[in-house]
Amino acid sequence: MKKTIFTGAGVAIATPFNDDGSINFDELGRLIDFNIDNGTDAIIICGTTGESATMSDEEHIECIKFAVEKTAGRIPVIAGTGSNDTKYAVHLSQEAEQLGADALLVVTPYYNKASQSGLIAHYKMIAEAVSLPIIVYSVASRTGVNITPETCVELAKIPNIVAIKEASGNISQIAQIAALCGDELDIYSGNDDQILPIMALGAKGVISVLSNVMPFETHEIATLCLENNYTEAREKMFKVQQLAKDLFCDVNPIPVKHALNVMGFKAGPCRMPLSEMSDANKAKLEGTMKKLGLIK
Repeated sequence: MKKTIFTGAGVAIATPFNDDGSINFDELGRLIDFNIDNGTDAIIICGTTGESATMSDEEHIECIKFAVEKTAGRIPVIAGTGSNDTKYAVHLSQEAEQLGADALLVVTPYYNKASQSGLIAHYKMIAEAVSLPIIVYSVASRTGVNITPETCVELAKIPNIVAIKEASGNISQIAQIAALCGDELDIYSGNDDQILPIMALGAKGVISVLSNVMPFETHEIATLCLENNYTEAREKMFKVQQLAKDLFCDVNPIPVKHALNVMGFKAGPCRMPLSEMSDANKAKLEGTMKKLGLIK
């Protein structure tokens, strides 16, 4: 059995930007504290929600460094270091290790994609370049590449590949990964609206967008699942289900950054090519937030 990085709810934290496009580190620190103070179990920095695809190498490294220093060992910091260039993913992963990250989140190569054997070679090269535990990230809707259950079996043989963030949306596939890999590969839900079914299959938690705005509630749902109290977890999930859906009424992280802004955080705009939500989607999201008491 491999060592588990965290259990519960880890936040895929948004990166606040100033109006001039620079990173607002003061506000990033505020968001990190907000999450830790409200029970979040891990900080995932420079993921999809953090808009890492638009970050320069310097910005990426600065964000990881800041998150590690600000978190100061209170909870694990997991650094997103994936790339469609294996050499660059190795570079970022080594930098994250030197900066003190506790683990890595490595998305599948995007655009140029890869065969399943190519995925194994890609992840093996990254894993051999660092000693940190690695969470592989399967999100074909963003990358065009799915990690099959059979490939998960091969990846689980690599000592420091310890988990998968599964955002395929395919419950049958996730069940097969759990059955084939057992304790050799932890599973984290990559979708907030599937926390319960995926944790019922043995997942250790969720890597969450919802945690940005409702960290305590997301942590509570995941914790209840870990305690096998699915009756109460289901009741609490039903209360936030519409918000979990509305946070994806446009391309992530457009809605969650709007939600943070109307809550009083200075999350700022998304970087182009991501643009403002429509007025209709804003009204829908804000209406749901009002029902939950997040805004007036």
